[in-house]
Amino acid sequence: MPTSENIYSRWLTQLSDPSVWQAWARPPTVPDAAGFAAKLEELGVQLDAARVAQLQQDYMRRLSELWQDALQSKPPTLADKRFTAPAWSANPLFAFNAAAYLLNARYLGELTDAVQAEPKIKRKIRFAVQQMTDAISPSNFLATNPEAQQKLLESGGASLARGAAQLFADLQKGRISQTDESAFEVGKSVAITEGAVVFESPLFQLIQYKPQTRTVYQRPLLMVPPCINKFYLLDLQPENSLVRYAVEQGHTVFLLSWRNPDESLGHLGWDDYIEDAVIRAIGLVQEISGQPQINALGFCVGGTLLGAALAAMYGRGDKPLSSLTLLTTLLDFADPGVLEVYVDEMQVAMREQTIGQGGLMPARDFAASFSSLRPNDLVWNYVESNYLKGEEPRPFDLLYWNADSTNLPGPMFCYYLRHMYLENALKQPGRLTVRGQPLDLGKINAPVFLYGSREDHIVPWEAAYASAALLNPKKPNRNRFVLGASGHVAGVINPPSKNRRSYWRADRIAADAATWLRSAQEHPGSWWPEWSAFLAEHGGVQTAAPRRYGNAAHQPIEPAPGRYVRARAD
Repeated sequence: MPTSENIYSRWLTQLSDPSVWQAWARPPTVPDAAGFAAKLEELGVQLDAARVAQLQQDYMRRLSELWQDALQSKPPTLADKRFTAPAWSANPLFAFNAAAYLLNARYLGELTDAVQAEPKIKRKIRFAVQQMTDAISPSNFLATNPEAQQKLLESGGASLARGAAQLFADLQKGRISQTDESAFEVGKSVAITEGAVVFESPLFQLIQYKPQTRTVYQRPLLMVPPCINKFYLLDLQPENSLVRYAVEQGHTVFLLSWRNPDESLGHLGWDDYIEDAVIRAIGLVQEISGQPQINALGFCVGGTLLGAALAAMYGRGDKPLSSLTLLTTLLDFADPGVLEVYVDEMQVAMREQTIGQGGLMPARDFAASFSSLRPNDLVWNYVESNYLKGEEPRPFDLLYWNADSTNLPGPMFCYYLRHMYLENALKQPGRLTVRGQPLDLGKINAPVFLYGSREDHIVPWEAAYASAALLNPKKPNRNRFVLGASGHVAGVINPPSKNRRSYWRADRIAADAATWLRSAQEHPGSWWPEWSAFLAEHGGVQTAAPRRYGNAAHQPIEPAPGRYVRARAD
């Protein structure tokens, strides 16, 4: 993944680059297809010559039509949300500039599609071209943004002064502000479900949540969140907290809260995260609850870690599960989504040389990389509103969480990149080990609830579905798959009370994702009740809710959400 200096410096520096402003003050020119082709040939790829010739003809025709419409004062159609404000169409110059930009961006995208290369190389080229075209949108610069200019005049220059102040503040932070961070505080406005920390190690804290019902299911639920984000995505505010929802459904909920590593933990590897955190947490929940089998949930990377931990435990003869839930999780990395553009042998080897034997993968680099996957939504939208218009970001809990990134130990991160993303080794029985124990996902013997989000760009839903072929391979219908609407985060955090979006489900697992989708039925609203019903099937009998946290050996240490989740990497 690129460094934060490479990404953020480029984004923020472009705002004050006079050459960019001057370029957009001139009329648009025909993109240099020959130069583009030459550059690609330097990289060892070629363009379909016949396709390029046709695209060039089509481009010149569209450009001619655009010029003719401009000469006849016919306003262009600006079918892009960046240019829908009346100010863009009110002035012919700005409207023409935006239309020409869209035409040029479309043309470069079509040229990229004409590349003759293997799919992975083609995706990298498409990603790079998209980064460039998004960055040079006229909406990103004061000289070519009529909305920003209008605000400048109406405010007597105050909007520009506010924007400059916000830009300076973000330069100090090293990231672009996406929300009003002063509106939230961990433990007071987010992560407020009542509970207590009942165990802590240098790597994690274990939280037990207070029951909200008089009786609870016999078997507890352990949640394993991703280690590259803070856990409170699962416990934002009461109305959209998956943790609170599970507690209200009568489950005794435990949650693994990862420590935000500093240099003292920079030596930890993959085995440490599996054995000393996930497997340790499973054992603690069994011990505190007195139940030999528990329900377990993993989200994203947390699901990958949980899958590896369970493969190790079942390989040793342990049988800790009543059920398993995996939310937007990759076990088969054959289709790793857009993150594939950041993973190849050269980039992984570079990371291994720099931090593979010790050190940290900085949180800032994670944040920059994920923002670059959706630059218009997570970067340039805020460049325009925060800096050019001087608007203050609005409070949004998901974006507050998104900005609260975590570090990761270098050895662990490098192992994850190489053996999961690069080699796709976890799906291969016996290929990987944890403390000497060979891993075989097929040995995990428990009913499984799999969830994918239809518009997920980080874990494509088809890749989430691929886990069904690895778990319970001899009894595939012990697995259940549910497909939700929206993306990686918003699809998961979709509480029933909002009555938003929809989900798809089918009665049986099919051989592949496309076949499953053809048989699935769409249902309005949240998928959470489907999961709740699954969990109830495997929760055991109802018993009196526990009156105390922990047990004699593991007494409460501090109230939830604990110290670890409050530690920031800034």
